[in-house]
Amino acid sequence: MIKEYTNGEITIVWQPEKCAHSGICAKTLPDVYKPQERPWIRADKATTAELKHQIGLCPSGALSWRDNTHK
Repeated sequence: MIKEYTNGEITIVWQPEKCAHSGICAKTLPDVYKPQERPWIRADKATTAELKHQIGLCPSGALSWRDNTHK
């Protein structure tokens, strides 16, 4: 089941079945990714640039993003 979280500018797409649970997301942006909380992704806690950079570090490809500004 795909989950989506937005900050208005982008939507973070999380595919849990792909997640390798490396923890890179939580280590890189601990204010955004809080696995012990629900919702566990708080996209409003970082800039869009920070989110895009961190998503690019996801080793499994479980995290991706979609641009909301060009509809």
